[in-house]
Amino acid sequence: MAGKDELRTGFTARRAGLTVDDRDSASTRLVAHLQSSPVLLDATVTVAAYVPVGAEPGSVAFLEALRDRGCAVLLPVVPSGPPAPLDWVRYDARDSLARGRFGLLEPTGPRLGVDAISDADVVFVPALAVARTGVRLGRGAGYYDRSIAGIRAALVGIVYDHELVDDLPADAYDVPMGWVLTPGGGFTQLR
Repeated sequence: MAGKDELRTGFTARRAGLTVDDRDSASTRLVAHLQSSPVLLDATVTVAAYVPVGAEPGSVAFLEALRDRGCAVLLPVVPSGPPAPLDWVRYDARDSLARGRFGLLEPTGPRLGVDAISDADVVFVPALAVARTGVRLGRGAGYYDRSIAGIRAALVGIVYDHELVDDLPADAYDVPMGWVLTPGGGFTQLR
């Protein structure tokens, strides 16, 4: 099996080849799958999510759909310094986003601290790939693994259909996903 860095390069290159229409279509289908979510998404639920960057699957429309369902939505803020757990801010609206570290769109409201993720019932996690075994391949800095280790939320990796694979290399610190969400397959529970 290829190493993580080689896999990251391959998945990133394939994403770069997706057209804007491919990405928009995938984003629309991800939002539509929220209607049939096997994990509870309503006004009693706090959801942690992310604003996609580049060709990452997802959209601000996905965040808006979660809010329309009544969910409280938390978004990450990347801390300064070396990789560390993410800080969290409640997402209020599209116009509450501004460019932060690494050029990422981040919410501008009051910071809730790194422990705010513990209040989440569901965490939608960005990934370059997810294995059917639950192993998630991230970008490699470990921000998410540091943030979600030990929390009791339902962890849902979001990837394109071709990024749901049979197996990926794992390290001891990798936090496994319980679910994956893909544009073509919707929610799939993982082993």
